[in-house]
Amino acid sequence: MAISDANTRGSWNSKLGFILAAAGSAVGLGNIWGFPTQVASNGGAAFLFIYLICAFLIGFPVMVAEITIGRKTGRNPVGAFKALSDNKWTYALIGMWGVICGVMILSFYNVIAGWTVSYVFEEVFYFMGMQDWATYISDTDNGPINAVFSTIFMAATVSIILGGVSDGIERATKLMMPLLIGILIIMIGWVLTQEGAGVGLREYLYPDFSRVGVDLVFDAMGQAFFSLSLGMGALITYGSYLSKKENVPGAAAYVTLADTSIAFLAGLLIIPAMYMAQAQGVAIFDDSGNLLASTSLIFQVLPQLFHELGGTLGMVVGVVFFLLLSIAALTSTISLLEVPVSFAIDEFEIPRKKAAQIIGLGILAISLIISFNTSLIGIFVIIFNNIGLPLGGLLICLFLGYYWKTENALSEMENGSPGIRKTLFAKVWPAFVMVIAPLAIAYNLWTALSNLF
Repeated sequence: MAISDANTRGSWNSKLGFILAAAGSAVGLGNIWGFPTQVASNGGAAFLFIYLICAFLIGFPVMVAEITIGRKTGRNPVGAFKALSDNKWTYALIGMWGVICGVMILSFYNVIAGWTVSYVFEEVFYFMGMQDWATYISDTDNGPINAVFSTIFMAATVSIILGGVSDGIERATKLMMPLLIGILIIMIGWVLTQEGAGVGLREYLYPDFSRVGVDLVFDAMGQAFFSLSLGMGALITYGSYLSKKENVPGAAAYVTLADTSIAFLAGLLIIPAMYMAQAQGVAIFDDSGNLLASTSLIFQVLPQLFHELGGTLGMVVGVVFFLLLSIAALTSTISLLEVPVSFAIDEFEIPRKKAAQIIGLGILAISLIISFNTSLIGIFVIIFNNIGLPLGGLLICLFLGYYWKTENALSEMENGSPGIRKTLFAKVWPAFVMVIAPLAIAYNLWTALSNLF
C-alpha cells in the first residue's frame, strides 16, 4: 500500500499510476505544437519514422538508466548521485544540474502555460462580442495579465504537489491523462472531416525521404530526447517512488510508447487543423514559405481559425483546444516542481507542504519577472533546454556506464524482472548507455553550442 501522508516521500499506488505520471511529465506543450510542425517541415512520415527509432534506441535506454538510478536509491537526483558515489559532491552536482534546469525551465514554462489558460477566456470573450477584452487578455506581452495567469497556474501545480505522490500526482494524472487523450481523439475525429484537412494529413503522413540527412536524423533524436523529459531529474525522482516489484525496462517501454503515441496523435490534430485554417483563408506560411510553428501557430493561426468558424461551434472548439493545452502543460509542471520539492524533503527534511509552498513561490517570483520581460524565454530555452538537458543526459549516461557500472544497474533491474540477464535487452542496453547514446547526445550538445557562435 502506498504511503499517502503528504509529509513523507510516498510511493505509487500502482504501475499504471507511475506510467501515467511519467508519460504526463513527458507530454507537454512541445509535443502538442513543436513535434507536429517538425514532422510536417522535415519530410513528413520520414521524420516521424526516424523520430520513433530514436525515441526507442536513444531515449528509451536513457530513460531506463534514470528510472533505475532513482529506484535503486529511493532519493531525489542530488541524493541519488550522492548515494551511488559514497557522498561525493562532485557526482552529486550532476543531480544538482538537473534540479537547476528543471527549476529554470518551470519558471518560463509556467508563463507559457498561463497563456493557454488566458486563451480559454479569450475564446469566450471573443464569441460573447467582447473583442476588446479578448484582445487585452490574449496579449502575450501584457505583463500584468501574464503575471495573473502564471500565478493561477503555479497555484494549481502546487495544490497537486501538496497531496503527495499517490494522493496528489498519481490521482491527478490518472484523471488528466485519459481526459487529454479523449479530447485529442474527439478533436482529431472532427478536424479530419473538415475542408483542407486532407492536405494536412498528406503533409504529415507522406514520407519524403529526399529530406533525410545527417542533420535531420540528429534533429529527430533531439526531439525524441527532449519529448521524453530526460536529463532534468524528473524520471529519477519518479523512479525513486517505484516499487521494487516493478519491471523497470517494461515500465520505461510503456512510458516511451505512451509519449510517442500522444505526440503522433497531436500531429494528426495540429497539421490537418493548420491546412483547415488555410482553407478558411488563414495564412499558415511565413514570408519565407515556411510553415508557421511554435507560439505563432498556437496563439495566432489556430485562434483565427476558431474565430472564422464562428458561432457556438467556434467557441466550443476553441475552448476545448486550449483546455487540452492546459492539461498537457499541467501534467508537465507538476513533475518539474516535484523534483526540487523531493530534493528539499530528502536533503533538508522539510515537510512536503512547506517545501511545495516555498519552492513554488520562489519559482513563481522568477516567472513574474519573465512575465514582464518575455524575451527572457528565448534565452532560458537556449541555456536550460537546448544545452542543459542534453548535458544532463550525457552526464547521467557516463556516470552509470563508467562509474556505477551497467552491471550494478542490471542487478537493480532484477528486482521485478528476475530473468532480465538472459534477455536481449541485457546484452544490448549497456552498449547503448555507454557508447551510442552518449555519442548521439554529445553531437546534439555540440550542435547547440555551435549555433551560439
